[in-house]
Amino acid sequence: MENTVSKRLEQLRSYMRTKNLQAFIIPSTDAHTSEYVPEHWESRRWVSGFTGSAGTAVVTLGSAGLWTDARYFLQAADELRGSEIVLFKDRLPDTVTIRSWLVSQLPEGGRVGIDGGVYPAKDALALQAELGEKNIALVPDFDPFADVWRDRPALPKDQVRVLPLELAGETPRRKIERALAEAEKYGANAVWVSTLDTIAWLFNIRGSDVPYNPVAVAHAFLSRGQVILFIDGDKVAPAVAEHLLGEGVTIAGYREAADFWTKARGLQVCLDSGKLSFNLYKAIAAGNRVVDVLSVADRLKSVKNETEIAGFRRVMVRDGVALVRFLMWLEKAAPAGEVTEYAVCLKLKELRSRQENFVGESFHTIAGYAANAAINHYHPSAESSAAAAAKGFLLVDSGGQYLDGTTDVTRTLALGDLTDDMRQDYTLVLKGNISLSRAIFPAGTRGSQIDVLARKAMWERGVNYLHGTGHGVGHFLNVHEGPHSIRPEENPVGLQAGMVVTNEPGIYRDHRYGVRTENMMLTRRVMATDFGDFYGFEILTLCPIDTTPVVKTLMTDEETAWLNAYHQTVYEKLSPCLSGEEAAWLKNKTKAI
Repeated sequence: MENTVSKRLEQLRSYMRTKNLQAFIIPSTDAHTSEYVPEHWESRRWVSGFTGSAGTAVVTLGSAGLWTDARYFLQAADELRGSEIVLFKDRLPDTVTIRSWLVSQLPEGGRVGIDGGVYPAKDALALQAELGEKNIALVPDFDPFADVWRDRPALPKDQVRVLPLELAGETPRRKIERALAEAEKYGANAVWVSTLDTIAWLFNIRGSDVPYNPVAVAHAFLSRGQVILFIDGDKVAPAVAEHLLGEGVTIAGYREAADFWTKARGLQVCLDSGKLSFNLYKAIAAGNRVVDVLSVADRLKSVKNETEIAGFRRVMVRDGVALVRFLMWLEKAAPAGEVTEYAVCLKLKELRSRQENFVGESFHTIAGYAANAAINHYHPSAESSAAAAAKGFLLVDSGGQYLDGTTDVTRTLALGDLTDDMRQDYTLVLKGNISLSRAIFPAGTRGSQIDVLARKAMWERGVNYLHGTGHGVGHFLNVHEGPHSIRPEENPVGLQAGMVVTNEPGIYRDHRYGVRTENMMLTRRVMATDFGDFYGFEILTLCPIDTTPVVKTLMTDEETAWLNAYHQTVYEKLSPCLSGEEAAWLKNKTKAI
């Protein structure tokens, strides 16, 4: 891999010289600012060898760096080893920013290249201003990978499907109407959407263009007089096109999106500059007034309707049945020496695939044994998979895509002997999960205001984790969705009734072990008082939590009562769907402590 990366960096640098560029920035995003992208746009992975979903590579004529967040520190260090690319641990106080690093590397009057077709507009505008202060130009005109990546995959051509109304709960026409009504509150008369999961939600379509994410490559324009879905025509069967036409939607070619803005003039366009490419932003702004706000369609999508909520609840039962059968298999197979990390991935997929409405996994299963569990997004392969022994922890983070919902669950499982440190860390993580699960908070509360609940018990012992505590989850859509979150960094989006969010605190001891416990939760109104509405969480995930590592003396009476009540719910909802042997096993695993 070292030689491959070196050759690719030199190819890129050769291209840069022909364009008089002293640096080039390669983000992880595609033309739709996606977190997970079609292979066609995996340029950062291709040039650097780093396979994580988040990170930015910066290449100058004499050096190279990669910035990524705490989820990937260990993985990036391993994958970049032997190359010239320097790892910069993003968001840490002492880490130099990309802007500062570029200023230190480049002469005054230098030129920094980006592909404006994939670089998020908001980031490009900020970087352009910052570099301009040092008389360094940001040049957004080039896609070097169209030239240097000779076997670059083509854009996917798989056809889209319609998600029926009985699963979606609302028609595209109604969703479009609501999005336009929200935009009009800002004085806009049109909406532009480039994010793939939001487009899939708006039009009740699903695709397979991105691994694990049931989305299709497209853009969308909404106005009172015209609604256009820009998508490759080969992807839309006649029946789907007819269905969309009945909802007032016109189909246009995917590559016609840019041309559309050479003619559209005088509109007030509601968009989110963090959610579309720099090139598209400039094309829209050239002849129209831009109303740059947090995506109105994203906000609508994040609040699930009653049909979607019912779907999530059904899915959790089926997913829970698969998880119980997996845990039973693991309990027998691990002591016999039959378990590898990769075998865990295969078994989970097999058991989920037997469930009704299963479509696929919602992400690549994270199955880390011992030290590998300290790598937040560790992905075992058949070749590198570690064998599990009858001791220590196995961390399993997995999920499924079903027609009626998406799941994401993590359990840390004791396979045998544990140290006192392991038991304490496991219990601190569980206490954090329970504390957040029990939260009651007023309407308008932001995720950053309650994130501390998941960390308090750890902080009191000088322990912390560097990733967020919770992310939104789509309804048969991306397992990571916004705009809401639960994390220390400020996010202006308040939690609303109907939002689904994960709860996943963790502790990671580098090169030793990792612990994480994750449930999905539904935000619900729990009371109305003279002080307004108050919200809390309904735990959606149905899967037993391993109680063998719990240090009971560290648990409060309230925490123990919550855990026992949760396990009672898990048993009551799953046992009718299990065989007698399975139900008996679950009863034992969910008994009160």
